[in-house]
Amino acid sequence: MNELTRAQRRILEFIQSEIREDRPPPTHREIAEHFGFSSTRASACHLAAIKRKGFIESDPGKVRALRVVTPMQKFRNRLMDIPIFGSIPAGFADDRQQEVKGCVTIDIGTLGIKPSPRTFALEVRGDSMIGKHIIDGDVVVVEYGQTPRHGDVVAALIDGESTLKTYVCDKGKPHLKAENPQYPKLFPAGELVIQGVMVALIRKRK
Repeated sequence: MNELTRAQRRILEFIQSEIREDRPPPTHREIAEHFGFSSTRASACHLAAIKRKGFIESDPGKVRALRVVTPMQKFRNRLMDIPIFGSIPAGFADDRQQEVKGCVTIDIGTLGIKPSPRTFALEVRGDSMIGKHIIDGDVVVVEYGQTPRHGDVVAALIDGESTLKTYVCDKGKPHLKAENPQYPKLFPAGELVIQGVMVALIRKRK
């Protein structure tokens, strides 16, 4: 509990002791009376800080709705399932249809991203992106609707065929670049649609 101040730690221990004795979680007033606070405002401020640090949870609008969060619960709260929409070629463009293939569970804290309902994942097939350390079998996490910047890795439809490449905008004209000299640059004959920008890479152990 090094993240808590001494006062916050004592309040948390008081809440835990009440719950262990099969008593309801204390109210703001009961906490104030127990610790000799002059008002319930002090209790509310301490509880807000403890909640912000992830040690308790509560239901809005309920008086006795405090719940202590265990270390394992804190870890689980960082996990999120991302749907895998099939595979994507990191090679020559392919006209295969994307299909849902389950999901991948990610640790938000470790990857440093904030997934949204528009976040999805794709399995990489091919070796055209090895220059960016993306290899066959990797899983790329992609954010749909994000505007690509020069140098971003993107999942794209180029003239109706899907591929994973680096987005390049040269003199206002976008095209796709492989990160392997064995593959050519891809210039759209008609349409280039960015399906999403890569925000994280997951490598499965083999």
